[in-house]
Amino acid sequence: HNLFVVEDNAQAIGADYIFSNGNKQKLGTIGDVGCTSFFPSKNLGCYGDGGALFTKDEELAKKINIIVDHGSAKRYYHSAIGVNSRLDTLQAAVLLAKLPRLDSYNAKRIASANYYDKKLKGIAGIKTPQRATWSTHVFHQYTILIENGNRDKVVEAFKKENIPCGVYYPVPLHLQEAYTNDVYEKGDMPISERASQSVMSLPMHTELTEEMQDYIVDMVVGNLD
Repeated sequence: HNLFVVEDNAQAIGADYIFSNGNKQKLGTIGDVGCTSFFPSKNLGCYGDGGALFTKDEELAKKINIIVDHGSAKRYYHSAIGVNSRLDTLQAAVLLAKLPRLDSYNAKRIASANYYDKKLKGIAGIKTPQRATWSTHVFHQYTILIENGNRDKVVEAFKKENIPCGVYYPVPLHLQEAYTNDVYEKGDMPISERASQSVMSLPMHTELTEEMQDYIVDMVVGNLD
């Protein structure tokens, strides 16, 4: 359709897309440009803020390099209006050390997600993440849906025990103050609104043990009505 495709790969680095003919391609490398985040909590994270763009187009890569460095290909000479989005050397060094371990990191996350699936299977009032057949999943988050209005009760129980958890995101975009206008109001997007009141992300990282996960799952189940 002659569309320019920008892939948001901020939470999926290392995952594969599986085409109908069986071919696989890394997410972030399929579109014209792929964007990823290196925030410390990401699957491939640095020690501060950072990110990257991927492209196979050499001319586009040159333009991107100019834009991210104050619009300059040569110091003090600016051929475009740019920004300061350079990745500093320290963050690059951290990422270069961690990049060869990305697949093993993701494998640990997948194993932990599989264990969560196993422990939460068949529990009334809990929906676990769906797995797409056309893509692998690297589980930057493991987000469950807690039905019957129990989400906040479970979150509070986690906080009392100092167990990290997340609610991404408590307010749907159409109800954010920044976007308040006469177009949308509460009730216009019931699925998004219901999800925002029901989702909860359980601890997910490369150091989880089954004993930790058993404790986490018991905390969830023990606080359902």
